[in-house]
Amino acid sequence: MPSPFPGMNPYLELPSLWHEFHNRLIVAISDALTPYLQPRYYVAVETRTYLEDDNPELLVCIPDAIVLTSAKNPVAQPQATATQTRPKQIQLPIPVEVKERYLEVREVGTHQVITVIEVLSPNNKRKGDGRTAYEKKRQRVLGSSSHLVKIDLLRENAPMPMIGVEETSNYRIVVSRANTRPIADLYEFQLRERIPSFSLPLKPDDPELAVDLQVILEGVYDRGSYQFRIDYHQPVPPPKLSQADQSWVDQLLAPIRSTF
Repeated sequence: MPSPFPGMNPYLELPSLWHEFHNRLIVAISDALTPYLQPRYYVAVETRTYLEDDNPELLVCIPDAIVLTSAKNPVAQPQATATQTRPKQIQLPIPVEVKERYLEVREVGTHQVITVIEVLSPNNKRKGDGRTAYEKKRQRVLGSSSHLVKIDLLRENAPMPMIGVEETSNYRIVVSRANTRPIADLYEFQLRERIPSFSLPLKPDDPELAVDLQVILEGVYDRGSYQFRIDYHQPVPPPKLSQADQSWVDQLLAPIRSTF
């Protein structure tokens, strides 16, 4: 069963699904681009690593972030004394190592980074170390001779800074060409709309490549078996939908909900 949504499936924004979906989508974009970029270019899958303060949402997104091992022998509990009081249970902030994948289109031979492709994660958009790390990386790319493609398929939290734009769209794709900065192309789309194709800039003497992200996402949805893993009886993940969008979602999912 294909995704019931014509564009981005908001249930893929669930913290329990997003981390895996993000990794699958990054690899799928690389696989889709490679045949059209060869032999002049190749796509490198890179990883950005940083430490993020412990928070429950992060640990749901990254189930293997911390591995706990049980002691072989039980730890002896101290004997109570007259001067002891019962300890309170507290929680300490523990830094968690976060790894995020992104793509670099590089020139064969020189290995020059021609275009950087980012699919934003919740940590990139949420205030904290993740957003700070991403914004620093973004500024380095914008100050370089490399193009930048930023794909934002998350409704929650504030988008990356853009000048002169009223944030009314659910999702967005930004294509920043090195030779036209600070001007960039913004593809905005709503929950009810198909994800638009965007142009991937390369070196000046090569034509830009049209990327159909909708087809790529649908392939990830199918190969990841998300049609069996998502419970469409549950509400759409936050943020809360408008009344009109909620009515549309209820109508869209009515046939699926009525069969279970």
